[in-house]
Amino acid sequence: MRELVMATIADQPDIEVVGEVQNESDLADIVEQVQPDVLILAMDEPEKRLGQCGFLLGRHPEMRILALAPEQNRGIFYWAVVDIRTKALESSEAGILNAVRERPVLVGAAQN
Repeated sequence: MRELVMATIADQPDIEVVGEVQNESDLADIVEQVQPDVLILAMDEPEKRLGQCGFLLGRHPEMRILALAPEQNRGIFYWAVVDIRTKALESSEAGILNAVRERPVLVGAAQN
């Protein structure tokens, strides 16, 4: 599968392979050093991969991960979505405490 993936991306002018990991225990460190846009990895242990992908995306939310399971003829694409929202808060002790507790009180909104 590695050869097929490499052959698929090798001729693409907008894609550059920036590294390979020989020892899986080095994966997090290599990702930290190289900062890839996309990480391609084998999905030999799906339960382990989900946690590992979550960890890596938590540290590098801009990265995308393509996990391939050739023996199952299957692939999964992982990415993180950061949803930033803003709202005006009531300028009061209750407004501040609700924001800290993740229950923002909107200016002009009815209070419970």
